[in-house]
Amino acid sequence: MTNEHTLLERAKQYDEAALGELYAHYAPRIYAYIYRRIGDAHLAEDLTGDVFVRVIQAIRSERFWHTSFQAWLYRIAHNLVADHYRRQPPVAELELDERMAADADDPASAVAERLSHQRLRAAIRCLTLGQQQVLALRFGEGMTAREVAAVMGKSTGAIEALQHRALATLRRVLKEK
Repeated sequence: MTNEHTLLERAKQYDEAALGELYAHYAPRIYAYIYRRIGDAHLAEDLTGDVFVRVIQAIRSERFWHTSFQAWLYRIAHNLVADHYRRQPPVAELELDERMAADADDPASAVAERLSHQRLRAAIRCLTLGQQQVLALRFGEGMTAREVAAVMGKSTGAIEALQHRALATLRRVLKEK
């Protein structure tokens, strides 16, 4: 990727090549973040597109990021995920996991792994949205506590405390279930 500062300045001028380069660089990360939070590939694709539509709308109305473009993107993504959960009550869905169907050699371990993933997802849903976001950014995106603090607009100490509480709650919920 070209020098990000230069690219962002060009993007503010609505340079399509710069916007395309920013999209190519950040879209896979934003998609992965949203997918980890929602667990639905099609919805994650749609919401990723919505993130970048909002970026273009913000540029058109001259409402730019103030400090970190990356943090701004993740904040937009987080807000879209939160909006999604506010609009949709949780619904128990049965989904066909292609990995389970493809692992015909050892169906018992495929089922056990799938149940383990479902158990973890259910436990994560017991956390607050802030706790879920911290875990998704720290462990899913591999961000440092300082980077997460920039995304969430909190201090590094607050992020570390939130992470600690999230992991403690997760341990407790997993022991109970």
